Amino acid sequence: MAARPAFELAEVFRRHGESYERANAEHLGRVERRVIGAITICRTAALGGHVEQCDDCGAVRIAYNSCRNRHCPKCQGSARAEWLAARQAELLPVPYFHVVFTLPPAAAEVAFQNKQTVYGLLMRAAAEALMTLAAERLCARIGLIAVLHTWGQTLTHHPHVHCLVPGGGVAIDGKRWLACKPNFLLSVRALSKTFRRLFLDGLEAAFHRGELGFFGDLLPLAEAAAFAKRVRALRKSPFVVYAKPPFGGPERVLAYLARYTHRTAIANSRLAAVGHDEVAFSYKDYRRSGRSRIMRLAPNEFIRRFLLHVLPDGFHRIRHYGFLARAKRAQSLERVRALVNPTSADDPDEAADPQPQPKASQALAPCPDCGGQMRRIGSLASTSGPFRCDTS
Repeated sequence: MAARPAFELAEVFRRHGESYERANAEHLGRVERRVIGAITICRTAALGGHVEQCDDCGAVRIAYNSCRNRHCPKCQGSARAEWLAARQAELLPVPYFHVVFTLPPAAAEVAFQNKQTVYGLLMRAAAEALMTLAAERLCARIGLIAVLHTWGQTLTHHPHVHCLVPGGGVAIDGKRWLACKPNFLLSVRALSKTFRRLFLDGLEAAFHRGELGFFGDLLPLAEAAAFAKRVRALRKSPFVVYAKPPFGGPERVLAYLARYTHRTAIANSRLAAVGHDEVAFSYKDYRRSGRSRIMRLAPNEFIRRFLLHVLPDGFHRIRHYGFLARAKRAQSLERVRALVNPTSADDPDEAADPQPQPKASQALAPCPDCGGQMRRIGSLASTSGPFRCDTS
């Protein structure tokens, strides 16, 4: 059983959340307030819970309910396990590539003030860049999983998309699987140019539809001439695309997914101290070969940085495209799998559907005293009023 972190994000909000809300009452949004409230009372009596007893030694413990908010670092473990179990059956027996698309600062600040519109555009542009070039250069229709991250190591705003792409695709005629070259999917330079064009064309279209809003230092961009000037400058700016070496097999792919899909802006394990005057946390300094360092921030600044990464209600930060798209995914994957390995259709053991995995939330942690099986023997009522979860 993993050791409990010495400090938790919830402790930061319990100590400083109320004072932060008072100091920022005028511009703190409803969603951000709800995130603060959810993380503060997560796994406390305020949300109720249940009583568990060990079948072997009789030990009794109280387990309080989770807030299930997607921004809470304590609530992503079970959600990640359930999602991974569902994705395991969808993996193909081919190499997988990891491609990262990043916005330059002049586009990132526009994205921050228009999260719903521009984050969605960012994900679509990254996916379309991959699918467009694959159709042109591989003559194939590919599939991919895209995951949005908005943070850097020091919690600054750094929107980027991680894409997991099988190493090949279905031929345009739909009759065969076309594998890409070993250790090479698509040209990073070509991906960067295509990504920039698709993103900026979409950004201009969103502006002309009246879907973008600006405030503060960006207020001048509400004028058409100023916005057009910003876009012209961005068309000359580099849009960084980074392609990592391919994974060795499905197990490595799942390990990657476990790290990236349900990650929050900061994990409890990175917190080094939570005090009255500062919050300290570890980060990797990539300017010094990824060396681990400690950053110390005033509590209100730490909270401000964390809340930069709160997503709008209903925004899906994990999306599937191409032959992995949600619509008819099972049928599409069945056809793709038959093309990748035609002999599997004749092998009942290979073709058999995997047994459904139990949801992680159904399994209780073992007894802390003897390691025996725990079972629920009662429930505890919530001590707070109605509370809304955000699990999207």
